[in-house]
Amino acid sequence: MRKTVFAIAALSTMMTMAQSAQADIPEPQDKAYHGTIKLNVDATDLTHRVFRVQETVPVQAGPMTLLYPAWIPGHHSPTGPIDKLAGLKITANGKVIEWERDQGNVYAFNINIPKGVKKIDVSFEYLSAQNSDQGRVVMTPEMLNLQWDTVALYPAGYYTRQIQVEPSVTLPKNWKFATALEQDGHKGNTYKFDDIDFENLVDSPMFAGIHYKKVDLDPGADTPVFLNIFADREKDLEISDEGLQAHRNLIQQAYKVYGAHHYDHYDFLLALTDKLGGIGMEHHRSSENSGKENYFSEWDKSWLGRDLLAHEFNHSWDGKYRRPAGIWTPTYNQVKRDHGLWVYEGQTQYWGNVFAARAGLIDQDKTMDMMASLAATYDRGRPGMQWRNILDTTNDPTIAQRSPLPYRNYQMSEDYYRGGQLIWLAVDAKIRDLSGNKKSLDNFAKAFFGINPGDWKVNTYEFEDVVNTLNQVQAYDWTTFLTSRLKGHVNLSDSMADQGWKLIYNDQASDAVKAIEGRYKSTDLLYSLGFMVSNKGTLRDVIWDSPAFNAGLAPSMTILAVNGIEFDGETIKDAVTAAKDSKAPIELLVKNFNQYHTIKIDYHGGLQYPHLVRIKDKPDYLTQVLATRK
Repeated sequence: MRKTVFAIAALSTMMTMAQSAQADIPEPQDKAYHGTIKLNVDATDLTHRVFRVQETVPVQAGPMTLLYPAWIPGHHSPTGPIDKLAGLKITANGKVIEWERDQGNVYAFNINIPKGVKKIDVSFEYLSAQNSDQGRVVMTPEMLNLQWDTVALYPAGYYTRQIQVEPSVTLPKNWKFATALEQDGHKGNTYKFDDIDFENLVDSPMFAGIHYKKVDLDPGADTPVFLNIFADREKDLEISDEGLQAHRNLIQQAYKVYGAHHYDHYDFLLALTDKLGGIGMEHHRSSENSGKENYFSEWDKSWLGRDLLAHEFNHSWDGKYRRPAGIWTPTYNQVKRDHGLWVYEGQTQYWGNVFAARAGLIDQDKTMDMMASLAATYDRGRPGMQWRNILDTTNDPTIAQRSPLPYRNYQMSEDYYRGGQLIWLAVDAKIRDLSGNKKSLDNFAKAFFGINPGDWKVNTYEFEDVVNTLNQVQAYDWTTFLTSRLKGHVNLSDSMADQGWKLIYNDQASDAVKAIEGRYKSTDLLYSLGFMVSNKGTLRDVIWDSPAFNAGLAPSMTILAVNGIEFDGETIKDAVTAAKDSKAPIELLVKNFNQYHTIKIDYHGGLQYPHLVRIKDKPDYLTQVLATRK
């Protein structure tokens, strides 16, 4: 009993100490920091994949806290890779200043500045991932991705927009680079950039590499837009006329909707690689994107995922300029409240698909196939909607931080993206219905996002602002309309019927299904047996309460044989087809750890793949949504 009391008392003391230490971190003030931080990053150690950091920070005598960014914009969660910071050393006038990590905040380093010291020198290494198990790979022999939030400490007590930084980077010899930063000269392979506030420095990442091409996507424009391509091989930089035109169309289609932009220039950063870790990350004046090596070289085959650049470009308006009030914070070490992601990401998911279709990045038939797959997800593929709702999934970036889930379809994860897209399709259809098809979501987008041309200071909003702008476009009870879909347990696939299209299932796989199977080397039986399986028999997802799930199949298992025949994708599809005209169950031999089992699935519905067909007595809004704007 005494030990328990002592343990409780000790824990209470420790918590009090941690809270006290955390309380000592000064709250951010919207005032200018005293001086400019000099930041140099040496990115030449490709062998060890190490970034070496040197900072000179103006200081004043007394206690001080240096922060490593935790809440990274676009990640929507506290994922700053503090585990990869190593070798931290702080000196002043050649003497070491001891640091102590804050007991209540692992991203904070507390120091005391001696009297008479005007600046400190901070050095550390950022030990980037050696393989994907350790995080995203950001440095390869051919290219690198420098993200400033990973290679800088900044002083607590100030809004990040009030902290000026003079950045520079040393790159491998003869490498080219691209960034939204403005270059201010170079010496050898060290490049300096204009002073910039820390908020916008973090928002201005860099791609650099050996094989590089820069393409003008809006020739002759006062506000330039460039596509900066980096590749593992020189030949993958070649762009067909069709591919170039589609990317140029993207810019114009966005401008036709918004009528204004919020940057002084824009740079797409695109890596075509199978070495650098995949990414799709939005920024105000740039975006970080990656694709397969055949993105341009096999234009007809590489269409899956070509909405990525459209998605990230749209974020310059939706997410970077107009931003939910809970997601904007004065620093990168304050909690972001993500409940506005159904607009930030959900409407961007809508426009990413729409702009890709309007620009010709993805043709309309394939876009319709993707829409069918989207609808099917929320018709049959999200049993989790019975207990969760779309708004609650805005907490998922913090809950799961995009880690693999055993039953994603039931647990749900970040469904504000695709579920949010369906909500906005419903909004578009309702505006068209009420206005006699004279207005659409295009009108809302221009009124809400296309304001204040040229301004790129963050412009925050609340739920009520969204409702008010919708009412300016078309009067209706939008609060109830949105809330019922955000907080309700509804079938979001009904949005397709609102758009004039019916969701059906048959035994013919669409181009979208075939492309997804090819990309992920898998067989899609989600809406028949209830699972996706790799070409090697490894189960990737088993839908909760599906025939497979109820028969005892689980994602941990590997299928070895189907009805006594060695497993492959065609064999199991043939078995599903044959079972349609038979009363016998489908027998699967599966391996679970070191045990083997026969699982019998009593299913006779045949192959089931989603498609959209027209509803004859309803207006065809969806075709109009996807049509190129003249």
